[in-house]
Amino acid sequence: MDYLLSYDVSSTGCKAAIVTIDGVLLHKAFESYPTYYPKPLWSEQNPEDWWQAVVLSTKKVLAEGEIGADQIIGLAFSTTMTNIIVLDEKYKLLRPCIYWMDGRAGEEARYLMRRLGGERIFTQIVGATASGKDLIPKFLWLKRNEPEIYEKGKYFLDVSGYLLYRTTGEMAYEWSIASGLGLFNFKTKKIDTFLMRFFGLDTDKFPNLVRSIDQVGGLSDATAKELGLLPGTPVFGGAGDPMTAAVGSGTLLEGDAYLNLGTSAFVGVLTSKPITGRRGLATIQSADPDMLMLFGETSTAGASLEWAARELYGASPDAEAFARMDQEVEQAEPGAGGLIFTPWMYGERCPIPDESLRGAFINLSVNRTRQQMVRAIYEGIAFNLRWILDSINELYGIKCETLRVLGGGAQGYPWLRIIADITGCRLEVLPDPRERLAVGAGLIAALGLNIYPSFEALKSLVPINTVVEPDSSHDDIYVKQYAAYRRIYPALRDLYHDLNR
Repeated sequence: MDYLLSYDVSSTGCKAAIVTIDGVLLHKAFESYPTYYPKPLWSEQNPEDWWQAVVLSTKKVLAEGEIGADQIIGLAFSTTMTNIIVLDEKYKLLRPCIYWMDGRAGEEARYLMRRLGGERIFTQIVGATASGKDLIPKFLWLKRNEPEIYEKGKYFLDVSGYLLYRTTGEMAYEWSIASGLGLFNFKTKKIDTFLMRFFGLDTDKFPNLVRSIDQVGGLSDATAKELGLLPGTPVFGGAGDPMTAAVGSGTLLEGDAYLNLGTSAFVGVLTSKPITGRRGLATIQSADPDMLMLFGETSTAGASLEWAARELYGASPDAEAFARMDQEVEQAEPGAGGLIFTPWMYGERCPIPDESLRGAFINLSVNRTRQQMVRAIYEGIAFNLRWILDSINELYGIKCETLRVLGGGAQGYPWLRIIADITGCRLEVLPDPRERLAVGAGLIAALGLNIYPSFEALKSLVPINTVVEPDSSHDDIYVKQYAAYRRIYPALRDLYHDLNR
């Protein structure tokens, strides 16, 4: 029997998955790797760690599934986006990856917007406001602060391109990944070289663009031997994690929407309309070449829960700790006694793109309990998600009444209940929610192999596991606290800027 081998290369590790051609997850294996924080606002990873995780997870999943190399007919990757990897002319890595969470380039972001006439004009041209977490400012930071590395760099890649190079020996920049640059022309499907030159970037350092369903190459002999697979096994372009989330969740038609609950939490809405981003919302290329995605991300959703597990419970952020937190959250009343938490633990992207923001408990008093504090964290993330969804409705007239839900957070019912009640959305929870990105990458490979005629044809392959309907019985509490939540940023913005810039 033929199978697909796909990977979810996430913030915390690499998951290899064996997927049937009709999108059923059979086997999975996971290998973790660290993130480094060498300075405030800095976030880096070692690309060699990704590769070793790919190798180990591949060998493990093939062995545990008793799958032969001759049964794997195609590979594809789901990866994080807006990262910088620099290779020299001999393909040597010149520095650690500047990771997507990294917010070091705030000064460069403000400089770019001033150069283009301010935030409003910049947004009209590029599609979203600039922050220190965005790629153009990061490239400019690299050029200003590490000029020798910038000049020696022959190839600028993202995680996707690096892994495509390691598997095939080919250099490529996939469309959806390229759209995260802020320089991708959605009509021509090319990088805008005029804007790149305007921002002082070298166009010849970026590889050729490929679609998600294009075959980049076949496994090289050396890589095939290292992975335990056959040389020449087709490797497809794959996509960024927001796009594989859409495919793996069956979010494939006009107006379909999903919510991914992981280290970050992001909302994706499929559209064919070239919408200009605002409030940190961005328009990016979907895995489907004919569709775009309106995308909004809150950077530290699951990361806030992990922080709570470590600092409030003294526990490792694992399934046991999260189950204990879920129990205590249910012991606290809706609204957490008036306590509000802002989940801006490492700056924020949406709906307020500002790398200077930090998390906070608002209205904390001596009679508040740990249960209320944890519930406030769960609710604070839900308030931020509602703000994203309300922004999509307020700015573009798109009301997301139903969300397909995936990611590790989809396994915790109390959090889902809180999100449904605060956002007012019907949540359709998918089977194997943690593996949906890997399944999505596998289905992209299936399309690349011409097993299916279109992305729309994949929708029927994605079942719904459970449904959480919103309960309006606590609206009087949540409406009041949501209104208060939206007042926090205007009230504290200048203070955050003074403290953290």
